[in-house]
Amino acid sequence: MPELRTIARHAGTVLVGQLAVMAFGVTDTIVAGRYSQQALAALSVGSAVYISIFVGLMGVLQALLPTWAELHGGGRGQEVGRSVRQALYLCGLTMVAGIVALLFPGALLEWTEVPPALQDEVRQYLAVLALALPAALLFRMYSTLNQSLGKPQLVTWLQLASLVVKVPLSIWFAFGGLGLQAGGAVGCAWATVVVNWLFIVLALWLVRTQPLYRPYAIWGRMERPDWHAIGQFARLGVPGGLAIMVEVTSFTLMALFIARQGTLASAAHQVAANLASVLYMMPLSIAIATSARVSYWLGAADQARARLAIRTGFKLGLVTALCLSAATLLARHGIAGVYSNNPEVVALAASLLAWLAVYHLGDAAQALFVFVLRCYRVAVAPLVAYCVLLWGVGLSGGFLLAYRGVGPLPPQNSPAAFWQASTVALILLAPILLAILWRAVRRARQPA
Repeated sequence: MPELRTIARHAGTVLVGQLAVMAFGVTDTIVAGRYSQQALAALSVGSAVYISIFVGLMGVLQALLPTWAELHGGGRGQEVGRSVRQALYLCGLTMVAGIVALLFPGALLEWTEVPPALQDEVRQYLAVLALALPAALLFRMYSTLNQSLGKPQLVTWLQLASLVVKVPLSIWFAFGGLGLQAGGAVGCAWATVVVNWLFIVLALWLVRTQPLYRPYAIWGRMERPDWHAIGQFARLGVPGGLAIMVEVTSFTLMALFIARQGTLASAAHQVAANLASVLYMMPLSIAIATSARVSYWLGAADQARARLAIRTGFKLGLVTALCLSAATLLARHGIAGVYSNNPEVVALAASLLAWLAVYHLGDAAQALFVFVLRCYRVAVAPLVAYCVLLWGVGLSGGFLLAYRGVGPLPPQNSPAAFWQASTVALILLAPILLAILWRAVRRARQPA
């Protein structure tokens, strides 16, 4: 029970903060939907591109959690500070890569055949978010550090405070007023820029002044790059980041392929996609808390407690996933009505939410598996499994079902095709990741 309380308390704190961040997307979706169907469609495509880039880069930094949690568990506080400073070099490289990708999205938009009428607004949206990306990645590092130390409270308070600022700014920048011209979806992006930079400044001030961080000497002199240490970060972070990017792009690229079906399909898909992201915050929070505890006990050389943490986290994750899936299925029409007042959008979105109820079960399982696998330094095998199933079965299968047909099945020309194929892919992925984790845990039990 003490392990359950520790994981549940940590996960609950992380969840509150993650939901606050997800409320950014919910706010922008509702604001853009109320502004116009065109703005909602542009937001759907633009946010899909941004999330695909950001989450892949974020995954590289999130993979540092097991390293810092192990150092913390082993009582090596000073090494935590040096490791964080070295990780800043890796963070700088991710910033450059992300900004370039956001400023030059043309090839991706053309490849996915996004309608020309949407492309100009999407480009403007992404160019503005390029200004927000460095602050967002630095804050992810700060968040990962706090999670690895088992102290996510300050991050959560900052995320909640940022939501209080974000909501009125998005409304103001999107609809205009007080001398400001209406910006639609691009206005929502400008609100994100302001909020991200404001709160990374506050986070840096906390690192500089709060007693929590003093034992780790984080705010010390910046050393020259230690390429051996940075290489170790990259060996775990790059495959981990790529795996997350494959996972997320198998989800977000759906929006780009669906865009050719018109604004109704894009708007309905955006509703389902946004809710899927919100639901994902629960298993993500449990996965973060579980991996922090597993790595802590591995750092303390206690394999039995690490395995107990895995079992506890997985039981908690399964129960919450079942509850959320059932609630989504039962309340799908009411949920869709919150996002849009267009009857056609509501009807189509509600049908997609029925598939989301099943999709979430597989999504929750894979999140738990992949985070715990990082604790055992396993990153390449999940990446291969993701590529084969999420891209091969999910995204490619959805494209075939929607536009080409599969065997006797004619093309559906509906966003539902992508949700159906992705659901099947996640269900197939779960037992494969379970087998990989079982092998990793058994290998760790064997004497060196």
